[in-house]
Amino acid sequence: MPGPILHMGAVVTCAHGGQATPTAPVPRVLVSGQPVATIAAPYVIAGCPFVPPANPAGPCVTGQWVVGAVRVLALGQPVAIQAGVAVCVPNGTPLLPVTVQPRVIAT
Repeated sequence: MPGPILHMGAVVTCAHGGQATPTAPVPRVLVSGQPVATIAAPYVIAGCPFVPPANPAGPCVTGQWVVGAVRVLALGQPVAIQAGVAVCVPNGTPLLPVTVQPRVIAT
């Protein structure tokens, strides 16, 4: 499924509202002047309010894209896209791309 490519400036949150940031964007490939994110590198999550006792597993700490673009690669890795699938660790909730650049679409 096609979707806009995620880059360093995209606003991505965990399902509880914590801010997610890519740990290793690709600086050689730019979209809207910012490095793109691939599914190979995890996202780090800050400020997840889902803490014990509401959740015994703890707050979201990292997120990993498991499904990204099929045909568009950056340094040999599929780029992360808005329509992709990501899972947070340790509780398995999704990452949610909230604001992305609208100009570059990947399939």
